Amino acid sequence: MKHTKVIDLLSSTNTLHEVKAKGWVRTFRNNQFLALNDGSTIHNIQCVVDFEKFPAELLKRINTGAAVSLTGTLVESKGSGQNVEIQVNELVILGDSDPEKYPIQPKKHSLEFLRENAHLRIRTNVFGAIMRVRSTLSFAVHKYFQDNGFFYFNAPIVTGSDAEGAGEMLHVTSLPFDNIPKNEDGSINFSEDFFGKATNLTVSGQLEAETYAMALGQVYTFGPTFRAENSHTSRHLAEFWMIEPEVAFINLDENMDLAEDFIKYIIKYTLEKCADDLKFLDQRLTDEEKNKPQAERSEMSLLQKLNFVLENNFKRVSYTEAIDILRNSKPNKNKKFKYLIDEWGADLQSEHERFLVEKHFKCPVILFDYPADIKAFYMRMNEDGKTVRAMDILFPGIGEIVGGSQREERYDKLVERMQKMGIDEKELWWYLDTRKYGSAPHSGFGLGFERMVLFVTGMTNIRDVIPFPRTPQNAEF
Repeated sequence: MKHTKVIDLLSSTNTLHEVKAKGWVRTFRNNQFLALNDGSTIHNIQCVVDFEKFPAELLKRINTGAAVSLTGTLVESKGSGQNVEIQVNELVILGDSDPEKYPIQPKKHSLEFLRENAHLRIRTNVFGAIMRVRSTLSFAVHKYFQDNGFFYFNAPIVTGSDAEGAGEMLHVTSLPFDNIPKNEDGSINFSEDFFGKATNLTVSGQLEAETYAMALGQVYTFGPTFRAENSHTSRHLAEFWMIEPEVAFINLDENMDLAEDFIKYIIKYTLEKCADDLKFLDQRLTDEEKNKPQAERSEMSLLQKLNFVLENNFKRVSYTEAIDILRNSKPNKNKKFKYLIDEWGADLQSEHERFLVEKHFKCPVILFDYPADIKAFYMRMNEDGKTVRAMDILFPGIGEIVGGSQREERYDKLVERMQKMGIDEKELWWYLDTRKYGSAPHSGFGLGFERMVLFVTGMTNIRDVIPFPRTPQNAEF
């Protein structure tokens, strides 16, 4: 007999027939009540074991974490919490679990402890819910773009360019560390390396995606990106996933429209498809908030926050207006900000972004027209010569979740910016070529996928929304 998933058994209205189920034991109470979960849902199905029918040696092996296969009759449940249960007739242990050593016992574990057991933490309710939500969000990303005429573009992971110009990249090399070839001036001779030049793991697929947008019109990337930033905060990873659409023939305003529509779509889709998991995560966050001081508690529950994003237009505010608001704000005047805002041109920090979203406007905010000096070389220069056509989307609890811009399509302006910022034109000759042959206005943005998963799940540490986090000094699994 083929086994049936727990999610399908729990929704079944056809009882009094034989079923087979397979999964892992969550609990086994009184040598009778077995809670089985197979990962298809956050809910367990109760399986009633008549201990008089089974050998004592077998019952002793039904421990938390053990994998089992069982056959029995699906009947209406006599207990509360679920409609059906299984009266077990046959039971086979597929994989034993040592009750003395198994780390994920049926009790509350700290997130720090679970990070140390990242290979097993998916077996908890919290991480099962998070990863099902992550999977659904991922599908929603592809569905949105495919339904709207975008083409999926696979950007290279190994690259010779630094899209952000930050220099914090993880290097790729096959050179022997004990005998690195050197040039006469003492620098590394990368001509002897595997690719014949210095290469890195990509921080963004944007530059390559732009070249494809100039032929296919609408493309998007969705893949892993890397950054060698020695940051130990709850918002940074060394390996993370980026969503980066690039669209020909649209300006910054249309780019903001696209980003807002996209974000609302994937949140709405996930709310519909992951109702049980989000209900559980909503209650988890509510319980966590009770342990905080009153002043630090969120004004909205997780589900309220998600629906708030769907029901409100994102407020569009220029950088200049935002600076005026921040400069005159109480936290700034009372020196409560860690980074005080004194003058135009300041690079906004997370505390500033969250103040604008959570305290001042009380809705998601799109900031636009940033100072050119604090933004990347590829952003289109405004006529004022001081600002560029950049935009960032700010979310409550997260800060920046999207960064984008209208790209500089004018060859001379792009070269001028590259020269000013010390970017080697020879390294990006292919990128400049797109401005020589059929250049056109185009725009795009990048959304850090893990930050979106953080927002949708209500988690507070980015290391808890990716299966195996890669951070400084940590690549254990």
